[in-house]
Amino acid sequence: MAHEPGRFLPLSAASLHILLALAGEELHGYGIMLEATRQSGGKYKLGPGTLYDNLKKLLAAGIVEESRRQPAGEDPRRRYYRLTGLGRRVLAEEISRLKGVLREAKAVLGTRAKTA
Repeated sequence: MAHEPGRFLPLSAASLHILLALAGEELHGYGIMLEATRQSGGKYKLGPGTLYDNLKKLLAAGIVEESRRQPAGEDPRRRYYRLTGLGRRVLAEEISRLKGVLREAKAVLGTRAKTA
């Protein structure tokens, strides 16, 4: 039960963007902020406080973990993060949930447009 992805849903906007940013590759904090901004077309920007508060929660839940990755020439104090297996399952469940929300919204909006 503790590792059931559905118990973490719905994700906050910040957590969703962090997981989406980490879905492609391991990143450090600033990289996560940049990737979230890129993926949202500049419509969502994570600040450092929001990022690290959410990372702390995601780490504690076992959804994200620190990576041992240390690229050559990087500051050794820089921490990299990656999704865990649980994190990938949580992200997949959230995407599925959001697809359902969109289906319902389209159905409701389509019905209203026909009656207007």
